[in-house]
Amino acid sequence: MQKEKYNIVSFYKFCSIQIDEDLRIKFKKYLIDYSLKGTIILSPEGINGTLAGSSGFFSEFQSFTKSILKIDKFDVTNASSSSFIPFNKPKVKIKKEVVPIEVNTKIRSGKHLTPEEWDEFIVKDNVMLVDVRKPFEYELGTFKGAINPKVNSFREFKEYFSKDFVRKNNKKLAIFCTGGIRCEKAADHLKNIGMDEVYQLEGGILNYLDNVKEDKSSWNGECYVFDQRVSVKHGSKPGTYSMCHGCRLPVSENDKKSNKYIEGISCPKCHDKLTIDQKKRFAMRQFNIKHNQK
Repeated sequence: MQKEKYNIVSFYKFCSIQIDEDLRIKFKKYLIDYSLKGTIILSPEGINGTLAGSSGFFSEFQSFTKSILKIDKFDVTNASSSSFIPFNKPKVKIKKEVVPIEVNTKIRSGKHLTPEEWDEFIVKDNVMLVDVRKPFEYELGTFKGAINPKVNSFREFKEYFSKDFVRKNNKKLAIFCTGGIRCEKAADHLKNIGMDEVYQLEGGILNYLDNVKEDKSSWNGECYVFDQRVSVKHGSKPGTYSMCHGCRLPVSENDKKSNKYIEGISCPKCHDKLTIDQKKRFAMRQFNIKHNQK
């Protein structure tokens, strides 16, 4: 018997929203009524989320959102499929920003490149290719020649790309992230400090991996995703990484060969940092998980 396929869709829209608890409840009720799981973030500057549900669910959700928020379409959507739903429950959160960088964004003002345009652009000599994601995401995979600011909080991005950076840099910037939304905020910050030549990958890495064949790709490795799939490859195929329940960081097959990898407890990245009490607690949690699965 063939397993059911579920759709997973990430989306965002920059638009003015009157935020209140009633709006959050309307979205939460919709997710519950239609058996959808994932997370939606509502903020005065727009909506951002990733949802999973039965095949074809997104068309009706999009119609609902258009009606509620009075918008014509989302700025970006990235869709893939999975044999399981990679979220535990539906969540709807109210936040000040769709991405916490303290840059006010109401419209998409950046220069967006399609995956095909992107590959032609990033090989030019006068282009600096920048991966704006966190270091652990960069380590799983990135574009050939990309640099990473190595910031663990997206707010630190503003410190790395300062006005001093603008004075020293004479190259065009090509920036990218998982689904595109972090780049929207980053591009606005860079524009505010005087960087006019900033280009971003339309729809982010996920859009690229869905539209560029692997044998013609500039991408190396896998792309981290913020759900139980952990990582994906070209065509949104499942990746090879799993999650360490000790530090919540991706674990490779090579990591699992280490004596510091203990399923459900630790991995080479966190084994020496965890206290004895933490390891005992994680061990009990793992025991309960396995016991409940029997």
